[in-house]
Amino acid sequence: MAWYRPPLTRREILGKGLGSLAILSSSPVLGGAEALAEQRETQHRRPTPPNEIGPFYKKSAPKTAMLRSPGDPGMPLMVRGQVFNARGDALPNAVIEVWQADHLGHYDLDGYRYRAQLPLDPTGTYQFDSVIPGHYPDRVCQSIHYLVLVPGYKPLVTQLYFATDPVFDGDPDHNFGRDPLLHSRDLVRPVVLAGDPHDMQAVVHFDLVLELL
Repeated sequence: MAWYRPPLTRREILGKGLGSLAILSSSPVLGGAEALAEQRETQHRRPTPPNEIGPFYKKSAPKTAMLRSPGDPGMPLMVRGQVFNARGDALPNAVIEVWQADHLGHYDLDGYRYRAQLPLDPTGTYQFDSVIPGHYPDRVCQSIHYLVLVPGYKPLVTQLYFATDPVFDGDPDHNFGRDPLLHSRDLVRPVVLAGDPHDMQAVVHFDLVLELL
């Protein structure tokens, strides 16, 4: 493929793409006006853009928040977020299924490696541990697939993309269209590095907003 590149090693992720990476740090306490502005913003949310489901969905994925196994190659990844409706109400009864390729871009078609139905807490928050997926040969970008179901809401089929993907050359704002299946910049999320230099992991925040039927 024209834009295929092998997955970055942990050292390369640390050394490249600095415009798309951040180091996790504590955020300052918001003042009163800033806190009110943030509250207003969260009360009205834009629905998450849909995306292709892809050919590799499998039913009956295990219920787990741990997709990777000890010793798996690739950059460790933690993804977390919440499920909301457009008014900003949490949807803790959502069913979230995720699936992805491994570090080398291979999908497990025989079993359930890197596939899961995720647990949610009472605030509609989810979190799972995996690795940053590799480039599947028939796709341009690295991605994680999502299927989200909530009674009374439109099913959401979408994908999560990474701002550090080498396909974007450090500029996802202008280069996200290199993947013909990626129609919205909103699905490309920042990647934050957390941990110490000998035990780093990538952290991505990806909220999901559903529309009423």
